[in-house]
Amino acid sequence: MQSILITGGAGFIGSHLAERLLAGGHRVVVIDDLSTGRKENICHLLSNTNFKFVVGSILDETLMAPLVDECEMIYHLAAAVGVFLVVHSPVRAIETTAGGTQTVLKLAWLAKKKVLLASSSEVYGKRSEVPFREDDDLVLGPPDKGRWSYACSKLLDEFLALAYHRERGLRCVIARFFNIVGPRQVGRYGMVIPRFVQQARDGGPIVVYGDGRQTRSFTHVADAVGCIIGLANTQAAEGSVVNIGSDREISIRELAEIVRAIANPAAEIQHIPYDQAYAAGFEDLPRRVPDISRARRLAGYTPTRSIEDIIRELTQR
Repeated sequence: MQSILITGGAGFIGSHLAERLLAGGHRVVVIDDLSTGRKENICHLLSNTNFKFVVGSILDETLMAPLVDECEMIYHLAAAVGVFLVVHSPVRAIETTAGGTQTVLKLAWLAKKKVLLASSSEVYGKRSEVPFREDDDLVLGPPDKGRWSYACSKLLDEFLALAYHRERGLRCVIARFFNIVGPRQVGRYGMVIPRFVQQARDGGPIVVYGDGRQTRSFTHVADAVGCIIGLANTQAAEGSVVNIGSDREISIRELAEIVRAIANPAAEIQHIPYDQAYAAGFEDLPRRVPDISRARRLAGYTPTRSIEDIIRELTQR
């Protein structure tokens, strides 16, 4: 049994992680300010005597210090969530992401605790050659385009974590998530699958931004959680950046057609321009598919659920 701290643990991924760790017999403390996390994600855990929920900000060092001291392992998942938030609230996105990570890493180093840091495929920026590998060069856009603020802040997180590891001996591993989906995810922050499913169930239209030729890959949250737990418990993963996702590439238009076929064949698919969906000058990424060979080697990771399985599960809820 370990005592584990999860920042952002009332969020979509964090709540599934807490559930899995409790099922494994561990003690779990979750801290979340509920700015994007939801208490209903963890309500079913509150009666568990091995679970504790703290409402608060990871930027509050006075609050965080005793939580770090009392744990043995930290899963740092707290961050700004979704393209809409990043574009429309960039100050909040940058301060929460970079500032929060700085606090967590400093306290973890002082207390000699191990950290798994959640990063994002956004750091790959405008790269178009797929699959993306962890040691690829990164191509980011200019600072006057709001969406790149999140990519830069997550990349700074990675640089800082690796600096703590190399210079100060902090035990850490970095997980780059690629479009993790599943139960409890909501569409309000721009997440495409819950948005498509809800639109189909409401009768349509299913709204695709741009021409729909942009591609992504999608991974069930249960697969992602299993992988990060495996990485956290693998000494060979320390000091590494590891992609977590699926290597199946799918266009957003094709995704909309799969959702329509499963959730509501009568729903119309509608396209609207990016400028109308977000803001003038918004840049989307043409392709985003990971190389997951490092995750396979270090954690025995293999995605088990297809995109069709995921959509069927979400449609039935």
